[in-house]
Amino acid sequence: MTSPFRGYEVERQHRPDQGAFAFDLDRLLSSVVALEARVSDDAFTAQALGTERIGNAVVISDKGLVLTIGYLVTEADEVTLTTGDGRRIPAHVLGIDQTTGFGLVQALEPLDLPALPIGDSRLLRAEETVIAAGGGGAAHALSGRLLARIPFAGYWEYFLDDALFVGPDHPHWSGAALINQAGELVGIGSLRVEGATADGRAHPLNMFVPAELLPPILDDLASGRAAHPPRPWLGVFAQEVDDAIVVVDVTPGGPAARAELRAGDIVLSVADRDVDDLGDFYKRVWALGAPGVHVPLTLQRGGDVFDVEIRSGDRAARLKKRRLN
Repeated sequence: MTSPFRGYEVERQHRPDQGAFAFDLDRLLSSVVALEARVSDDAFTAQALGTERIGNAVVISDKGLVLTIGYLVTEADEVTLTTGDGRRIPAHVLGIDQTTGFGLVQALEPLDLPALPIGDSRLLRAEETVIAAGGGGAAHALSGRLLARIPFAGYWEYFLDDALFVGPDHPHWSGAALINQAGELVGIGSLRVEGATADGRAHPLNMFVPAELLPPILDDLASGRAAHPPRPWLGVFAQEVDDAIVVVDVTPGGPAARAELRAGDIVLSVADRDVDDLGDFYKRVWALGAPGVHVPLTLQRGGDVFDVEIRSGDRAARLKKRRLN
């Protein structure tokens, strides 16, 4: 089998064993394909995410619908899918959902691959065995365990109420399929994060977006419509540091940059309400209204505490409009 991930195969001892599953493992894994996206140099996300992106995607329909993680295909001019038998098929981005992080792609030629049914990750048990699969067949599939289902806040103004954390980590996790013991898709790979064992050793994990978030928005994504109302966007990159919400960077030309926020600023409150953690910060901003709403913040900079008001924006409005391949 041919894969753009050649050289990044899963170690043999971590691959799933056909004897542990009632379904045809090779047939099921053929539903996961490699995805390559090319983005123009002047795209809004080019600097942060690169102009050549590679990851995975999952066939979810016999009509050629393919699900991936949205950052791989945001502003993509060209998308190519590579099947396990080496076929390279052009594809077109149908929609991206900023709320869940999903991206939906349409293959422009027949894939002739089985579609993975969408399952419900809420039915997974703690420590249950799952498969994390990248494109390229069994050599790129990993037998792992669900270690946690907890909220996740990303530094780029992103929040999930329930994110799935699986270990060990997959070597090429972006857009990878998380598959349960019934052969259903229960998650899409988003990130590699650093966990720790009880004795303090580093323990890399993968974060997956739950697949059950897709069915309510699938028709909108497939039609190119916004699946969720846009949220007010500040253009900040923030992290939790010693129980404080710290700005680590701002998007050039974005709302926070225009309001002269700086790296190192600590966010104390939003609209006079204290923020407890990164997720709380985002949710308080989003609760104020639609993009364009004014967001009052109380900041600490060095020994000074002061108020600033930011007129929020719409992140999606800055993205290049998609076009047919």
